[in-house]
Amino acid sequence: MSSEIVIKFLVAAVLAGTPFLFGTVGEILSEKVGHLNLGVEGMMSIGACAGFMVGYQTDNFVAALLAAAVAGMLSALIYGVLTVTFMANQNVTGLTLTIFGVGLANFIGVFMLEKSENGTLKLPDAVTAQMRNIHIPGLSDLPVVGELLFSYNPFVYLGIIIAIVASFYLYKTQVGLNVQAIGENPGAADAAGIEVTKWRYINILLSGAICGIGGAYCSMIINGGVWLRDSVGGLGWISVALVIFAAWKPINVIYGSFIFGALRVLKYYVPKNTYAIPTAFFDALPFIITALVLVIASMRKNKGAHIPAHLGENYFREER
Repeated sequence: MSSEIVIKFLVAAVLAGTPFLFGTVGEILSEKVGHLNLGVEGMMSIGACAGFMVGYQTDNFVAALLAAAVAGMLSALIYGVLTVTFMANQNVTGLTLTIFGVGLANFIGVFMLEKSENGTLKLPDAVTAQMRNIHIPGLSDLPVVGELLFSYNPFVYLGIIIAIVASFYLYKTQVGLNVQAIGENPGAADAAGIEVTKWRYINILLSGAICGIGGAYCSMIINGGVWLRDSVGGLGWISVALVIFAAWKPINVIYGSFIFGALRVLKYYVPKNTYAIPTAFFDALPFIITALVLVIASMRKNKGAHIPAHLGENYFREER
């Protein structure tokens, strides 16, 4: 494999891993306050739909980005109200949110397709232009390094910034330490004067906003600016598993998403008929690795992991 192909493979891996970057960081923020939200796929789907449709209607990339974040946040609010306020089962609520989100996005997509003149929805050129790879004078023109580090679209850099800021928030601020205390022992955090309900809502809403942006990346970048049914395509589920791979640390998600992105594009860079491996195997590879991560994590019984002690458990203040 030539060096040029290797560079193209690495760039493609970063681009393919970007939706995991958003989905996983968002899920970590939710899990750090003790809420296992299996609705990542649904929140990303709603964000994908909102971002694409607003971009399609307004010709404005920033408006599309904000719409995706707000839509993801509102879908997370549904989950928050049910699990934080009404103490509903987190697993069931998350799964329901996924079913609802995917169904709603597809419904709106079909509705908009029926209204379109030619039966397709394509983002305007004005939006596409705003999503092009950022060119940084001097840096983007550097050999090898320029293409590897300074040649991506705005989503990639935004995802990396969000991961870094989320890591700083959780580990370098008093608020972040309080948030982690909620996930470890909400009763003790409450007794210490930390507003458990408030910070659970805040983190769940932030989680939804970030996942929504990740969904917009799927519909606006991965799908080539054309609306497709099931635009997220199961990437939200991989994001949930990637939380374990990243040991609940946002900064680890940067390289974790890159690895899973590499698995997604590997089939395009492996010589044809290599060892007679069918192409379908490479399509399934990210999901196979995801299953292995979950199995290995369960076998280790979370030894050495940073899983919040009260993850998935609702907090009843009266039982404190």
